[in-house]
Amino acid sequence: MTTESDRLLIARVRGNDQAAWVELDKRYRGRLTAYVRRRLKDHASVEDVVQETFIGFSNSLANYDDKRDLQTWLFTIAAHKVTDQLRKIGRLRYQTGTDTDDEAMAQSPDDRQRVASSLARSAERREREEDALGHALRDLVRDFQAKGEWAKVMALELLYVKGWGNTEVAATVGRSEQDVANLKFQAKKRLHDALTAAHLSPAVFPELQE
Repeated sequence: MTTESDRLLIARVRGNDQAAWVELDKRYRGRLTAYVRRRLKDHASVEDVVQETFIGFSNSLANYDDKRDLQTWLFTIAAHKVTDQLRKIGRLRYQTGTDTDDEAMAQSPDDRQRVASSLARSAERREREEDALGHALRDLVRDFQAKGEWAKVMALELLYVKGWGNTEVAATVGRSEQDVANLKFQAKKRLHDALTAAHLSPAVFPELQE
């Protein structure tokens, strides 16, 4: 539940009070920065992700219900931005080689080298897998948001971003372990079905296996 202090702050922000924006930044930037830094090895991107989080909050302000917990909402946005950044870094790393890599390829016997078309197919398939999972997870989160089920959104973030266990997540969001287990099953099934529908193998993501 949003504190009265946060509720008043949001009212001022909605009134385009610049001092309120400064206070919001001061109140939450440190916590968001620590949260993002723990999840990104690329620390150079931390400030960008935190700034994108505030921008995302600004863009969602018109639809923000102040009955929601403000910190939970900000951290939910931050979790999405972290995921986007990790996906972007992963793709760049996958698509970009080094001089050493090129030399190793040049020195390898032809029968052990993968042809360019094979590499292109692998990169394309990996992108399709990531896109299918990303869309499925986004739709699941939006379903929960539309129903105001913010505890489930937070639980998903704790399970799949922080990697917490069911017991710890249940204690944090105030739900039973069975509720968390059911949520995890629901999320896995949604992601599994999304990959299957896209004619992709769920086996490439061990987290989807029981």
